[in-house]
Amino acid sequence: MRKALMILCAVLLIPVFVGMERAIYACDTMVALPDATTTGTTILGKNSDRPIYDCQPLMINPRANHASGESLKLEYIEIPQIPVTYATIGSSPYWCWGYEEGMNEFGVAIGNEAIFTKTFTSAAAACKAGQAPARGLLGMDLLRLGLERGKTAREALEVIANLVAKYGQWGSGVPCAGDVQGGYDNSYIITDAKEAWVLETVGKRWIAKRFTKGVTSISNEPSIRCHWDLASPDIIDYAVEQGWWPADKKDSFDFALAYIDFKTPLHLSHARAMRSRELLSQKKEAEVCPRWMMRTLRDHYDTTFLQGPYFNAALPDFLSICMHVSPAAFTWGNTASSAVFILPASKDRLPVFWWTPCPPCTGLYLPFFVDGSKLPEILSTAGKAGKSVTAPPEAIQDEFSSNSWWWQFRKLHDMVRGDEIGTKYNERQPMVRATFDTLEKKFAAEAWKVEQKAVALKKAGKANEAAAVLDEFMAKCVEESLATIKDLKAKMAD
Repeated sequence: MRKALMILCAVLLIPVFVGMERAIYACDTMVALPDATTTGTTILGKNSDRPIYDCQPLMINPRANHASGESLKLEYIEIPQIPVTYATIGSSPYWCWGYEEGMNEFGVAIGNEAIFTKTFTSAAAACKAGQAPARGLLGMDLLRLGLERGKTAREALEVIANLVAKYGQWGSGVPCAGDVQGGYDNSYIITDAKEAWVLETVGKRWIAKRFTKGVTSISNEPSIRCHWDLASPDIIDYAVEQGWWPADKKDSFDFALAYIDFKTPLHLSHARAMRSRELLSQKKEAEVCPRWMMRTLRDHYDTTFLQGPYFNAALPDFLSICMHVSPAAFTWGNTASSAVFILPASKDRLPVFWWTPCPPCTGLYLPFFVDGSKLPEILSTAGKAGKSVTAPPEAIQDEFSSNSWWWQFRKLHDMVRGDEIGTKYNERQPMVRATFDTLEKKFAAEAWKVEQKAVALKKAGKANEAAAVLDEFMAKCVEESLATIKDLKAKMAD
């Protein structure tokens, strides 16, 4: 039975373009820094696009002390644990230790992307020749490690960069897929209340660029060109040694041009990267708000010359920021989770993590706080496969469970869609969107009051009481949302 399931998974991950040897992975991450936002805070947005069965429970992990000599077992390797790890909250695939997006107790938030690089292509060729690189760390694990070990965006960057240099990142990051088909290099936006860093990793090397104002975004392509702030010492020399850059043009080195894999179609990522930058830049100075970030993450090119998808968003004709699986197989799945982080500098505010499972156009963002102590069990529950730390090639496909928040939204999304060509989407999505928009606004108004109460308790030295207030509020939002979802499903079943 296990072998049959693994074969089925492999079939579902057949490359989405004829002649290509691996599936096409997609995500989008974007940030608006305090000078560009209505809140005067940093706002980070991330869509995680994954296979349609890649359930992502929401996990909260408290600050922890660790014994000397303790190790941390990840999907492929073990690494030394550090004495203290910081509290984090994040969206974690059912088979994975790490996060697709997450935040820590100090208000550092990170989102990551797969990027298509020559370093990965070279490693894949070596693997096929029987000389595979040693397996290393997955991008999702590096993301969580950065959050657990970094008090600032710069510290988290250094954690990830040092781990990449030491352990590398070879190995499948996709359940049921082998290393060549399911592997990739990673890029990140790492941000706190004051600054953001774009970090791009290629094999065991890395490069980073700092942003202190305005907006920026990344997608599934190297984006740092001729200007950067930090990098591996041999980032240029290695490209020259490999024949990817002329030795006589080191002074005009273009990282993206040197390291990008030209055999992966560039249109797969660049249009989405430019669309997110366009939407964020449409707002004038200090006008990007959390709801605009949510609108950006829900985009299907609606206000462009394309006027959105030809038939409906659930029958995509382009790779859009809000991703939907296509019967033509040119997309590789759905948006599996979507997040908006609000990161204040003032101690009069708390960092907030607005999160929804599944494509955000049919999703409901709820506010979550890393200052809380626990989440409702349904949020952290996977489907029938359960939550584990499993090497992706050995993972099995997750399946629906009514006890899983993620699968409840996946079922809702499928009902909105109606069938594989989205026959019911144009009718049902506006109803769901209107209902959820009202609920999101209600939660936002309530969250502000609850946050202020928790801040006052923390300042009074009552951190446990503050956590209890936040826990109660998060549970209330989940309970109210479940009732709303039940009502929507009943209306669609009529």
